[in-house]
Amino acid sequence: MSDAPGATAPAAMPIGVVTVSDRAFRGIYADQGGPGIEAALARILATPWRAVRRLVPDERSAIEAALRELADAEGCPLIVTTGGTGPAPRDVTPEATEAVCERMLPGFGELMRAVSLRAVPTAILSRQAAGTRGRSLIVNLPGKPSAIAECLDAVFPAIPYCIDLIGGPRLDTDPAACVAFRPKGA
Repeated sequence: MSDAPGATAPAAMPIGVVTVSDRAFRGIYADQGGPGIEAALARILATPWRAVRRLVPDERSAIEAALRELADAEGCPLIVTTGGTGPAPRDVTPEATEAVCERMLPGFGELMRAVSLRAVPTAILSRQAAGTRGRSLIVNLPGKPSAIAECLDAVFPAIPYCIDLIGGPRLDTDPAACVAFRPKGA
């Protein structure tokens, strides 16, 4: 950024934050997942960013529509969801994610489950997924705020380089919170 007169600050990168919850959507309780994602991103990211929020019910069509809009219309290089990743009949976030993605990245879910398994044996029930749609990376996280931070901390070192590889904008992390991996020269 330049200190020259008339110089403008770089635009904040849009990052999609999607909470999938019937009860939060109906106003039965406050959304805790979306703010949990935003708090984790505020700690991790050095790149200026802004949250583009969506709160949707546990309905596959609503989730798919939100993901498409954030990727295609809003141009979010990163879209992070919370909720709807369990085995209950209405937990359909992974199916919606797979339906809108061109490529799935199973390593994200594998790592998140492995990290969560250290804390709770029910982590094997979680179905977090990740994939790409155009120049957007979509990552499904669990709904519990402590698990959100735990899972984001585990996978975020790979996220900036993934976004590089799919042609998205450069995303930098605060090395005090997260050291992103990029090959030398990248």
